[in-house]
Amino acid sequence: MPQPIMELFPTALRSVLERMPELAKESLEEIRIRESRPLEVGYGNRYSFVREDGSLTDRSGEAYLPGRDPCRALLERITNHSIYAAEEELRRGYMTVSGGHRIGLVGRAVLDGGAVSHLKDIAGFNVRIARARAGFGGQVLPGLLDMRARTIRHTLIVSPPQQGKTTLIRDLARCISSGSWHHPAAQGWGSRKVGIVDERSEIAACERGVPTFDLGPRCDVLDACPKAEGMMMMLRSMSPEVLVVDEIGRAEDAEAIREAIHAGVRVLATAHAADLADVLARPALGKLAAEGVFGAYVFLSKSGGGVKHRIVLSQEAEREAVRNGSRTGASLPRDAPVREAEPSERDNEGGARGATAQMTVKPRPMPVIRSPNEGRREGGGHV
Repeated sequence: MPQPIMELFPTALRSVLERMPELAKESLEEIRIRESRPLEVGYGNRYSFVREDGSLTDRSGEAYLPGRDPCRALLERITNHSIYAAEEELRRGYMTVSGGHRIGLVGRAVLDGGAVSHLKDIAGFNVRIARARAGFGGQVLPGLLDMRARTIRHTLIVSPPQQGKTTLIRDLARCISSGSWHHPAAQGWGSRKVGIVDERSEIAACERGVPTFDLGPRCDVLDACPKAEGMMMMLRSMSPEVLVVDEIGRAEDAEAIREAIHAGVRVLATAHAADLADVLARPALGKLAAEGVFGAYVFLSKSGGGVKHRIVLSQEAEREAVRNGSRTGASLPRDAPVREAEPSERDNEGGARGATAQMTVKPRPMPVIRSPNEGRREGGGHV
């Protein structure tokens, strides 16, 4: 398990977690610590409770129960022994620690003027393990390329939580910044300037402004900045060719994306949704989709311990929105069987009935983006 995370845990918790089976530790995704309640971990494609000796069980009554003292010690270490200094993070309900690992927090909300001021009596933690997965982006990137413009399409990566969106967008940013396009027709392309607005400090895992994940040589990161404001700051100051942002969904996010697109910048974003019907049902995302903003959608789902991806181009999206109204397996619990549509639920083309969401795709002419090193003759002149 990542050493920065292990160093956060007090001795009692650490000794339990270190005794877990190696297979579980290698594929660990979540550690859920609830005061005086069973210790739980998520790994691979399943969840289990953890006994005091580190062995795993499906029976909550056999699990180790972290007490008040280790939970309090964990909070002290997460906040660097200054809960007051971490008030802003506590208001948001999570903290990001070294290595890009995000720790969700629950407890009693303290209100100020009807809004959450901060949390107190914190008694629940969800430690989400961030892992770099080099090669993931190379599997997906060829299907996202705009051959005419020699760059990527405007792309939205879609899945429910914890399906690999951040891992994928991180590796896509690395590929684009490095000029690793993974397509034979793109061998002569140069790399692109990538700007990342990392509101949750998860994509780059910056420490004092410096990314700890490999994002390639031409990548700039605006860390811990609200997405909409950060996108405008990036456009004004860093002239990115590709703008990367995680977990969009608010009206101000959508407006910032429109501004970026009209500035000639390609957008690579993620959003929480199970399928295209969910995208269309969310007000801000649905408007972007209806305007034909995204040239490609990538849908992620976990299956058999791995992550599957499916790319839907804008030309196919309208047909899919009408044909597939039923939810995909991605929105179901991990152990739920995948339900096939009944014959009576299928239309004449074999698709499932249900959705009537309409989307008009409006192709946008985009400028050709070239690297400074492309298109030069040996004598120094431009082609």
